[in-house]
Amino acid sequence: MALAVPSAFACSAGSYTYAGVAGQTPVSGIGARITPAATGFNILAGHVAGWVGVGGPGQGPNGSDEWLQVGLSSFPGTTVNDIYYEVARPGLAPTYHRIAADVAFGSSFRVAVLETHARQSWWRVWVNGVAASPPIYLPQSHHRWPPIVTAESWDGGADTCNDFLYRFASLSIARVPGGVWSQIQPSQRIENADYSTVVDGSSGAFYAAGGPFGLRTLSAAMAPPFAATTAP
Repeated sequence: MALAVPSAFACSAGSYTYAGVAGQTPVSGIGARITPAATGFNILAGHVAGWVGVGGPGQGPNGSDEWLQVGLSSFPGTTVNDIYYEVARPGLAPTYHRIAADVAFGSSFRVAVLETHARQSWWRVWVNGVAASPPIYLPQSHHRWPPIVTAESWDGGADTCNDFLYRFASLSIARVPGGVWSQIQPSQRIENADYSTVVDGSSGAFYAAGGPFGLRTLSAAMAPPFAATTAP
């Protein structure tokens, strides 16, 4: 993750860079339908991911790192994606959990994190409406974190820019644990230099594009319907 607040620096000047949106008020859940471009990405080093989540660096008890995210990720030399979730607990290193492998570019998935109704500060990951994780305890997380919906590039220490293009649609939040989902519009943008967040009209969807390939593909994607295969 390594995301704190929106900033402006070139992708070669920081190991993590973003194109997405963030909320400003705490929620109990955040979800979206994520589609990586059917043309694939140009990933030179590290990884690229599109995800929804809550928390972040310094957002846990006593300034500790604490977060939960779920989405799709891809790595150099691959032509497929993982569906994954990542959790960081106070005082522990973040852990990456693969939900599914060999997911084709152009496939579309609804992903979400939601605080449970039964116990405060316990969360679960959801994919296409099905629970994809056990309950996860995140201390002092109840009604503390605003939502994040973003694409992320990590350069793997290689000081380079990765190319990507995601479409995020059907953004929705839950205002109470286990609550009913309410659709929302993109609000506060997260954009590093060389990366763009482009809202797709009044639909509430947006594109997150990075690098020359991503920005070039974005201009073509905005005209016809975005090439995607909806998962069952």
